[in-house]
Amino acid sequence: MSEASEAIDTSKENILYIDIEAGRIEILMRPDVAPNHVARIKELARQGFYEGVIFHRVIPGFMAQGGDPTGTGTSGSGQNLKAEFSRLPHLRGTVSMARAETDDSADSQFFIVLDRTPFLDDKYTVWGRVIKGMEFVEMIAPGEPPANPTKILKVQVAADVDK
Repeated sequence: MSEASEAIDTSKENILYIDIEAGRIEILMRPDVAPNHVARIKELARQGFYEGVIFHRVIPGFMAQGGDPTGTGTSGSGQNLKAEFSRLPHLRGTVSMARAETDDSADSQFFIVLDRTPFLDDKYTVWGRVIKGMEFVEMIAPGEPPANPTKILKVQVAADVDK
């Protein structure tokens, strides 16, 4: 059975809300393929780490990247994660961890894929997929860095909100 056809846990513990001014982006997290990355994203979300952080690198037709508290693309939370590469492809709406040159250098930065990008497959840890609000992802201000960057207002695990 392939990873794509296995049962995926869609419980509220595995739904992440990213609120930006345009609206709410809902991500189905995949602890079945990236358990350590999902656990770290949840931990950072629950700490309020992402609040006020900008999308600092947004390339139309490619991806929107955020998660650096300095907004420069050179920083993170200070905790690198071991890569959890899978066979999940980088389709429109896929959420992966950004990293430096080495495989095990992902930290808090992530990106949302705006179009199919096969050259990223097997090289970045996929930890989720946008299931609602892709139209809001498309509204994230473009640029490297954007002149007027889109700010993350809040990131929450749905289980913590929808009680």
